[in-house]
Amino acid sequence: MFSIIGKKAWDLDAEWLNTDKPLSMQDLNGYIVILDFWTYCCINCMHMLHTLEAIEDKYKDKPVVIIGIHSAKFYNEQIKENIEQAIERYEIKHPVVVDKDMKIWQSYQVNAWPTIVIIDPKGNIVFKQSGEVQQEYIADVIDVLLDRYKPASKPLHFNKVRKRRGLAFPGKISFSNDEFALSDSNNNRILIISLDGEVKEIIGGKKGFKDGSFSEARFYRPQGVLWVNDKIYVADTENHAIRVIDLNDNEVRTLAGTGEEAFHFINTTPKSMPLNSPWDLAYHNNFIYIAMAGLHQIWRYNLALDTMEVFAGNGYEGLLDGNLHEAEFAQPSGLSINENKLYVADSETSSIRMIDLKKGYVKTIVGKDLFVFGYRDGTLSEGLLQHPIGLDVKDKIYVADTYNHAIRVIDANRIDTIVGRDASICTDKCTLLLYEPSDVKVHNNKLYITDTNNHLIRIYDLDAQILDTLDVRLKG
Repeated sequence: MFSIIGKKAWDLDAEWLNTDKPLSMQDLNGYIVILDFWTYCCINCMHMLHTLEAIEDKYKDKPVVIIGIHSAKFYNEQIKENIEQAIERYEIKHPVVVDKDMKIWQSYQVNAWPTIVIIDPKGNIVFKQSGEVQQEYIADVIDVLLDRYKPASKPLHFNKVRKRRGLAFPGKISFSNDEFALSDSNNNRILIISLDGEVKEIIGGKKGFKDGSFSEARFYRPQGVLWVNDKIYVADTENHAIRVIDLNDNEVRTLAGTGEEAFHFINTTPKSMPLNSPWDLAYHNNFIYIAMAGLHQIWRYNLALDTMEVFAGNGYEGLLDGNLHEAEFAQPSGLSINENKLYVADSETSSIRMIDLKKGYVKTIVGKDLFVFGYRDGTLSEGLLQHPIGLDVKDKIYVADTYNHAIRVIDANRIDTIVGRDASICTDKCTLLLYEPSDVKVHNNKLYITDTNNHLIRIYDLDAQILDTLDVRLKG
């Protein structure tokens, strides 16, 4: 058992979110306190939020308090308003402290995201572990403490979850002729939308994991969509599954995944195979390529044979070029194929990578390392990105540079900003600049952008250099 080393941290001038007032260690005397050190870009931190939600539900009538300590990695994650958006997106019910300059992190001697610390009712640290801690381990510690101390403190409840009307954190886009599929992520649905903004079809709309008709089907914060002929494939991210929408049968089926999180590749049939946070999809020669963000790899599904394999990445988180099985990725989140090359938005390394599908090697186009990021236009050796999530490749590479709130373009040996930071003209409909855009797709010489934290679809005319907002109209 460790003595507590962080009591003074609560005396710092920290901002508290998702609660009406700050909580001092004195306020928490007599409670079992779980500290979750996280940063909202981190896929493992996202997974831990599900575990903590289950703990909250299990001990909702007990003196157990969860507090998120948001210790940011990226510059963009240090801003209070951006953390508030993440709290809303992930439907976090407990208080979150903005750990400015990582002072609380340092006082608890934390060195990795996520880290869980459990404090007993007398203020002693009794558990500390980095990585994705299993629910059973946390519950065992809580049960022992409840039995040992029998604390009589009243349960504390925090519930600031907000529901939006209209789009809610839209994720990815895929075109077919003059319509596009959109993952309306926090509404747990896929929309089919015409170019003038009319919603032609709504598929899903409630959180869950269920196949069936368009009205019966359930998704859980889907991201990647891929429209191929009469089918739309979906990276059902938080269900750890690949789903397929059959537009002929008006049905949703599961192609791969069990709903459980994988920790490594298991060689079995795709429907029996657990996945880990698939984030985007791309199609080439009867294969679907999958950005398996949670395992830092690219997987590949064979449509003809109904088989799955690890295509690229050794599973270690990093930036390493080379052959397919020695290369390293870090939370790949966007895919685009042009001819025989697969381009990857490798979010945690703030880089754009290229996989030569014929020669079987991985090359970095722009980007440097896990902790080298920023905002800089210039030559590819000079340029810097900050956690890009989406991209599209035609004659040029268009990048949704998410944490820089910008659309960048890579052409020849340069990277430049074309939307964001006052680099574009706004029409009278455009009242907001981009806010953490997650995807960009080229269609009819226009860029269609999921302006995720503004809950909008934006259109940038490449000829007129004007940014506009698509008026998305739901049926009825």
